[in-house]
Amino acid sequence: MLTVMIADHDPTRAARLEQTFIEQGYAVAGVVDSAFALAAAVAALAPDIIIVGTDSPDRDTLEHLCLATRDCPRPVVMFTQDDASESIRAALKAGVSAYVVDGLETERIRPILEVARIRFEEHQILLQNTAENLRKAEERGLIDQAKQRLMAHQGLSEDAAYHAMRRSAMSENRRLVEVAASILQHLPA
Repeated sequence: MLTVMIADHDPTRAARLEQTFIEQGYAVAGVVDSAFALAAAVAALAPDIIIVGTDSPDRDTLEHLCLATRDCPRPVVMFTQDDASESIRAALKAGVSAYVVDGLETERIRPILEVARIRFEEHQILLQNTAENLRKAEERGLIDQAKQRLMAHQGLSEDAAYHAMRRSAMSENRRLVEVAASILQHLPA
């Protein structure tokens, strides 16, 4: 069973959201009535999905939503009345996985949450791949700098410098980037 946390400053709408999710078989971890409490509530309650109810997503809500999901990434579904393109764009940039206008019909809840969860997972994979690619590019840059330094200090060809670094990495049971960092640290520029 998925656990949801509801964030809505309107108590009537929040109660309606809570009742709807309970009727659909979801556990409601809590209801937050202020954007300022989002980050602490997400960290404390650890919901599977965050549900945001709002007439229109305001700057404070979106900023605090960013903060809440930066440290505790979660899929976010926003139920709103605002169909303006700029509001949708701002919400998606803030980490909203599903932006639903006039869509609180109970039969749509489960598919909406499933889409949000899947989109969130795909987005997390993209973020992880991007971070991994950046790390690899930084490592390649360090290795290239170390090769250049070895070439300059020992008069080696690029191929010979690379093979010397690889031999050192294998004999010392270290990663090539660790050997490169050591070379950069010990050989003057």
